[in-house]
Amino acid sequence: MAITYDQRRPEIDDIIAIYQSSGIKRPIQDTDRIRQMYRHANLVITAWDGEKPVGIARALTDFSYCCYLSDLAVRAEYQHQGIGKRLIGEVKQAVGEQSMLLLLSAPAAMDYYPKIGMETVSNGFMIKRTE
Repeated sequence: MAITYDQRRPEIDDIIAIYQSSGIKRPIQDTDRIRQMYRHANLVITAWDGEKPVGIARALTDFSYCCYLSDLAVRAEYQHQGIGKRLIGEVKQAVGEQSMLLLLSAPAAMDYYPKIGMETVSNGFMIKRTE
């Protein structure tokens, strides 16, 4: 079956299952926190195999100047099929050409993003979360 992409939001349990399978580190033991993460995100693109959500991109954006891609996760059994790259492409299309797209990479994914055409930046700063 072909993978489809849209802005449907999966149930919280399905989002947590994607995170668990993908290996992305998120507070999956705290369902309320995951729910808040999605309540406040203003752009969510999902990948579906039929009715099964298999990938997700969660972003915060103004749709005109900047977009922070805060989550990119694909179930392990669906990785290496171009789904992550396509999710990023769908986010970029949704925010438009005038908007930049920024993300913070997990150490294990640092080699992935340049391979799909993203530029490495060294001019960022952060204050880490407490938990």
